[in-house]
Amino acid sequence: MRPNRFIITVIGVDQVGIVANITRIMADFSVNIVDISQTIMEDLFTMIMLVEINDERFNLSAFQQAMTNGGEVMGVEVTVHQEDAFRFMHRI
Repeated sequence: MRPNRFIITVIGVDQVGIVANITRIMADFSVNIVDISQTIMEDLFTMIMLVEINDERFNLSAFQQAMTNGGEVMGVEVTVHQEDAFRFMHRI
């Protein structure tokens, strides 16, 4: 089985605990980080991750909702897109 791969973006005002909160949710869903980039521009936190899921029982809808809710708690915007869809949306 080929793993499902997703792009997760996190954007918002920087504060303590953003990475911990987001990665805890990912761990709850057995989501593995393949690549990650994170930066802070003045007080704006940005992070983009390429992740994969190997569990055929993975519930994308539940994961997206958990990530959205986790982001709202921290005051950041979290999006989850399938890798292929993300690449198609952002091609030049």
